[in-house]
Amino acid sequence: MTADPAQKDLSKTAYDHLWMHFTRMSSYENSPVPTIVRGEGTYVWDDKGRKYLDGLAGLFVVQAGHGREELAEAAAKQAKELAFFPVWSYAHPKAVELAERLANYAPGDLNKVFFSTGGGEAVETAWKLAKQYFKLTGKPTKYKVISRAVAYHGTPQGALSITGLPGLKAPFEPLVPGTHKAPNTNIYRAPAFLAGPDGTVDPEAYGRWAADEIEQAILFEGPETVAAVFVEPVQNAGGCFPPPPGYFQRLREICDRHDVLLVSDEVICAFGRLGTMFGADKFGYVPDMITCAKGMTSGYSPIGATIISDRIAEPFYKGDNTFLHGYTFGGHPVSSAVALANLDIFEREGLNQHVLDNESKFLATLNKLRDLPIVGDVRGNGYFYGIELVKDKVTKESFNDDEVERVLYGFLSKALFDNGLYCRADDRGDPVVQLAPPLISDQSTFDEIEQILRTSLSDAWQKI
Repeated sequence: MTADPAQKDLSKTAYDHLWMHFTRMSSYENSPVPTIVRGEGTYVWDDKGRKYLDGLAGLFVVQAGHGREELAEAAAKQAKELAFFPVWSYAHPKAVELAERLANYAPGDLNKVFFSTGGGEAVETAWKLAKQYFKLTGKPTKYKVISRAVAYHGTPQGALSITGLPGLKAPFEPLVPGTHKAPNTNIYRAPAFLAGPDGTVDPEAYGRWAADEIEQAILFEGPETVAAVFVEPVQNAGGCFPPPPGYFQRLREICDRHDVLLVSDEVICAFGRLGTMFGADKFGYVPDMITCAKGMTSGYSPIGATIISDRIAEPFYKGDNTFLHGYTFGGHPVSSAVALANLDIFEREGLNQHVLDNESKFLATLNKLRDLPIVGDVRGNGYFYGIELVKDKVTKESFNDDEVERVLYGFLSKALFDNGLYCRADDRGDPVVQLAPPLISDQSTFDEIEQILRTSLSDAWQKI
């Protein structure tokens, strides 16, 4: 017999039946599972009535904020009219409209849109497409991918292979062969030999070095074997690494020189996270493909997409050539309708401009935390920032494994939530706190984030 949901202990039921993602399930054997039941604007509430500031936009997703009735209404209206039909040799109006709209937003000649249901699938699509593209154009040995150390690109077998986090990959090896890593753009951890006599690192020189290291990886593997380079505009894992000046322009030159496709993984960075529709716009480069998802619907319904240049799509539009790839729910009518309504909000309310107008204020507010002994670096772009935590600000000494377990996971994650802030405290690379609030956030949001962080980080320092 099934119990009345109103009478159930949701936390106990969650532990018994809901296998949560990226979660140590044993952590909840004797402690309650946080259960969120409602959202409005920049806040969410749990089943006990407690209110939390959503400092991560769910998971870098809820751009327009929680509780947008018009997005729910768009979903309901579409579900009544056409709840489902696949885009396997057929079209439906909302997928057509959304594809056209994304193509119009995208830079350069990125005019073809292949829908999926999430970011990892979009990355998987891009790699498969790159490999087949080179087979169709007479270069079948080009199949490898260069990506960056510590970068996260998703959980499917191919996307996970591209990911640069060994700890996430080890349980599932062997993975797809042909992926190789180059340095990322974490200037805070730049190699010592790049520092000048005064100990500082020139950002432009550092950017050229980091891009040239990708070229060295291409040359080492052999350009005749490398199909694509996958990079995020601002790298998420490791704590929001922005590109140094000139980095993407140099990377574009390198990819062109060696006939390697440049894939901009914008699952997080697209749709206003950096204040532009696509991160490539923010940093002035035109990739061959863009992968995107999350903020396209502000999370109100799942969708993802790979946006492809006309040049790369061209051989697939000839004769009997076919891209034998797809997803049942790719381009779902309801998700497509919600995406269109969400993009209407972007345009009507000027969300991108709002981020551009306020990003410096957000950064300035977070920079106040630099007076804390535990704060080593504050970095990022738009509404997407990471705070790196250190044991020694002068030497940049990080925490050892025991301290990470005890301070970051054992204390800080829970303390932030208990103090009313939902965000991410993680050690993919070095210990960081990541912040990406809804794009409707303003100075009052920034101040609340800073105050809660100040209290929680000060308490964490006492636990070291």
